[in-house]
Amino acid sequence: MQKFKSIFNKIKPVIGMIHLKALPGTPKYKYDTSYIIDEALKEAEIYKKAGIDAIMIENMHDVPYIKGGVGHEISTIMTLVAYLIKQQTNLPVGIQILAGANKEALAAAKAANADFIRAEGFVFAHTADEGIIEAQAGDLLRYRSQIDAAAIAVFTDIKKKHSSHAITQDVSLLDTAKAAQFFLSDGVIITGNHTGESTSIEELKTLKDHLNTPIIVGSGITLENVAAYIPICDAMIVGSYFKDEGYWENDLNYDRVANFMTHVNNLRG
Repeated sequence: MQKFKSIFNKIKPVIGMIHLKALPGTPKYKYDTSYIIDEALKEAEIYKKAGIDAIMIENMHDVPYIKGGVGHEISTIMTLVAYLIKQQTNLPVGIQILAGANKEALAAAKAANADFIRAEGFVFAHTADEGIIEAQAGDLLRYRSQIDAAAIAVFTDIKKKHSSHAITQDVSLLDTAKAAQFFLSDGVIITGNHTGESTSIEELKTLKDHLNTPIIVGSGITLENVAAYIPICDAMIVGSYFKDEGYWENDLNYDRVANFMTHVNNLRG
């Protein structure tokens, strides 16, 4: 919890998502890198002006994702974007590199002076559309020590969305969260089953009663339901709601972000 508190200077921080345009080498890549970077910085400025607490970048347009090790053409651009956003906004900045490219994300965060990464496949295994994602906690945290990146938080998805958990169906969400905590996760991320789908409030309440690690809601937060989540989580990642019509592929909407943050600030007192 101490690392979490050292990164965020607000209680119940809201982390706004920037979904980078498709990056070089991926099927949907069509913009030159200067445009990709400029668009990300424009979104970062919108977030900053609207009062967001933190920003995370992700290569969500790079479909279809590959499992693990992405190329340097991906990680280098994400490093540069994260560095520039950090310099421009002076906000906490995080990185997720899909799919499950956690070492690459950690290296990028270290080089960019970013603050955290979002890691999938931290404990246990699950089957995603990229294939079987195996647990990486041991290798990942050893790598963090090797590159002198102990200050970078590793927030970890458990029972991740867009995935089948049949092979761990006898392991409850709580037991999975406890395993992540035991394996030194800096915070567990709980989601609905799909992007933009609401996270179970009852499951969050159960985790809140039994965990000492930060609990982060990773999907489905909106202006209408945020009041229900704030008492039972430590942070919120919001992407889809902040876009036009609440759809993740659309443009970032300043008014949606600003209205949401005004509401959250009132709830936070």
